[in-house]
Amino acid sequence: MKEITIDHALRATWQAVSKMYNEEAKNYGLTMAIGFTLLSIDPKKGTPSTALGPKMGMEATSLSRILKSIEEKGYIQRKPNPNDGRGVLIHLTALGLEKRRDSKDVVLRFNDAVKADLDDKDLMGFFRTITLVNKLIADKKIYIKTTTN
Repeated sequence: MKEITIDHALRATWQAVSKMYNEEAKNYGLTMAIGFTLLSIDPKKGTPSTALGPKMGMEATSLSRILKSIEEKGYIQRKPNPNDGRGVLIHLTALGLEKRRDSKDVVLRFNDAVKADLDDKDLMGFFRTITLVNKLIADKKIYIKTTTN
C-alpha cells in the first residue's frame, strides 16, 4: 500500500467511477457528461449559461459542445435572462427533467451502495480527506513557489 500515491488512488478511482457511470448512462441514452450537466441545471429557475461552466469545473468549449448536443436532443432550451439582457438561461424541458431524474437516481444508487458498506466514521474520514485535499489545492499549499535572490 505504501507504493500507491494519493494521486494514483484518486485518479484510478475516478476512472473506475466514470466508466461505471458511462456504462449505466447508456441504459438511459445518456453519457456521464450529459447526466452531470442535467444535474447542474436548476430544474425550477434554470441556470445562467455563464455560471454552468464554473459550477461544473468545465471549459467553455467542452460545455458548449454538450449544451449544443443536449439542446438538439430536446433536453434543454435557452431563454433570455430577464435579469441580464445579454445573458441566457438554460432551462430543462420535460424530457430534460425526466433524464435529470434518471441521472439523479443513478447517482443516489451509487451513493447508497457505497454507504451500505461503510460505517459513518469511515465515510466522515473520506469526506474530511477530500475536503483537506481541495483546501490544500485552493490555498495553493501543495507547490509553494519560493523566490531566490
